[in-house]
Amino acid sequence: MAAARPLVRSLTALSAALLLLTACGGSGHSDGSGDSGGKPRSGGPVVVATSSWEAALAKAAGAKNVQYIVPASIRHAPDYDLKPSDLTKVADADYVLYASFEPFAGRIKEAAGSKAKLVEVQLDNDPAATEAGVTKLGKLFGTEQAATKWNATFAAQRKKLAQQVKSAWPGGKRPVVVAQAFTTWAAELAGAQLAGTYGPDQVTPAQLSKLSARKPKFVLDNENMSTGTVLPGSGAQQLNIVNYPGADLDVIAVYRKAAEQMETAFGGS
Repeated sequence: MAAARPLVRSLTALSAALLLLTACGGSGHSDGSGDSGGKPRSGGPVVVATSSWEAALAKAAGAKNVQYIVPASIRHAPDYDLKPSDLTKVADADYVLYASFEPFAGRIKEAAGSKAKLVEVQLDNDPAATEAGVTKLGKLFGTEQAATKWNATFAAQRKKLAQQVKSAWPGGKRPVVVAQAFTTWAAELAGAQLAGTYGPDQVTPAQLSKLSARKPKFVLDNENMSTGTVLPGSGAQQLNIVNYPGADLDVIAVYRKAAEQMETAFGGS
């Protein structure tokens, strides 16, 4: 613990410095106008997100000026070792988006100071949760029209992808799958029969026996927090489903990639 004290002191000093930098900027705006010397920002509010997932939702909601802290290449964003230099990104933000399960959320809040509006975002690829999150952010940013349009596109694309996956069902029958707790949305997209779920912790011997006995044809694992081969010896084909959007900040691309993986696997079985 002694080794952590210098870091705590440096972070405290950094937070204080950021507060001084932003103190004259006024409070964050919930109408999406942002703040720049009392004038609306020409490009809309400045949004800083902890990861590409929150950033992608902000982009879907209509935000134009979006940045994120954890590199999109990081497999599991909550494991990222936040650096003091990362915290400087929130100094000029109007909105700071974070998820409650991220261990560095508290440090982000401190660095944001009094100017930025802190917004907790639910990260869940369940369609209803995704649409609700985009709608919420659209209202905050004053971009409701863009958010509504995106949600309509999202629903149409999801329906199209579901039809494509269904056409690849083995023998025209619903495939039996086991899914990690955070990839059940992919099983729903596929219209698959969900035989059971596991995680986020590693599968126990008892769970292995129970899930294997249900004879799933496929395992939909979570690429962003995989624990390795889930049902060894069961004969089930494991697909690594990605939850986090990439550097393109395209939420729909996450669904498209999952659909393509399942369509290929189902068609080849």
